Amino acid sequence: MDSSLHEVWLAAAGSPFLPTVGKGSQFLVGFVLLLLGIIATGVFALNRSLVNVFAVGIPASLALAYGVVYMFCAVGVYVSDSQEGHYVMTDKHPILRAVATSTRPLYQLLRCINFSPKVHVQITEEGIRFAADHAKVMQGVAFLNKSLFSSYSVNLPPAEDGEPPELPNFQIPLSSFLEILQIFGAVDVAARAQKAEQDPYRSNLRNYRPDAFSNQTLGISGTCTLVYGQEGDPFKVMIEESGVQTTAGLATYVPEITDDIPLDRDDIWFKIIMQSRSLLDSLAEISPTAPMKLSITTSKTSPYLSFTGKGDLGSSDVDFARGRELLETFSIRDKWTQSYKFDFIKNSTEAMRIANKVSLRGDGQGVLSLQFLVDIEGGKRSFLDFRFVPFAANDDEEEYEEEDNVDVGSGPEL
Repeated sequence: MDSSLHEVWLAAAGSPFLPTVGKGSQFLVGFVLLLLGIIATGVFALNRSLVNVFAVGIPASLALAYGVVYMFCAVGVYVSDSQEGHYVMTDKHPILRAVATSTRPLYQLLRCINFSPKVHVQITEEGIRFAADHAKVMQGVAFLNKSLFSSYSVNLPPAEDGEPPELPNFQIPLSSFLEILQIFGAVDVAARAQKAEQDPYRSNLRNYRPDAFSNQTLGISGTCTLVYGQEGDPFKVMIEESGVQTTAGLATYVPEITDDIPLDRDDIWFKIIMQSRSLLDSLAEISPTAPMKLSITTSKTSPYLSFTGKGDLGSSDVDFARGRELLETFSIRDKWTQSYKFDFIKNSTEAMRIANKVSLRGDGQGVLSLQFLVDIEGGKRSFLDFRFVPFAANDDEEEYEEEDNVDVGSGPEL
């Protein structure tokens, strides 16, 4: 490097530029110059002569020009200062700031409710609630408890008259959020399993062996921070890994007024707790017949739990005849039968894959609740809740059931 250029840089660093008119005085100076320019212009208009062009006209033009420049500079300084103050306030005291050491649990849980373009987000003191809704007949809720985050802070806006503060509620595009989590460190379990199936030299040890260049092997720690500044701000996802920080902002939308599908807890007809894998296998037995609807029947006698799928290709049944062995908890008031759209129930299969147990409940109105227990790394647990509205019983459905006499096959009795 040239020594003379280096000396120039050092000299410039020691003598910073200072404007002739300070930032705090630019507005006053600009206003005075504009006022003098307007007065001088009026004087020149009343006494127009060649002498006044140089004595009054040119100074008036210069005063107006400099006054306008200083006014613009003063307004720009004020706006930039106010914006900096706004950003500082929202960054230092956001409504939500949650830090997670891994995006994998977040991605796995939220992917289970990825059946709606947008998802409702509600921020509470205990965690973040994500709710997806489809035509008010199917609902999926994923609750990210604050225990899933290494740091979780909520600053709710104060309410008036001593009432409890209103919980922030907004919508975000779920597919975009999942894509961000997947790009920045989330592990797609299904893709990894499919890749392992295609590997002819795989082994049980190799399937679970970490990659040589993974963050776990290299000892590199990464963090995922969720930030929501204030109402109307973007929902920010900040990923910091190996000293590199990447920020993505998701647009927030005004939430739709949608109530949860009601489940009458005082009128529960049955409650069954079983392994979620058994429920997934039952749906897999019924899927080949491409059923339009799925009928669920519970009874005090064998078969205790029965699934029947009916469609254009025929019907298929799966009965839990030995329910005492496969059903951990079985409580029933009386025989209960309801039908649901099979595609809606199928949307919960991802939750069945990652969950350990599932609780099935049905009330007197026919609302079906599937609550999944998911074990997270580190001995933590989380829950996924799905609710479904049944088909309305009518004469057309009864006629359809009478005409559908083709039985393609029945599943095994479990």
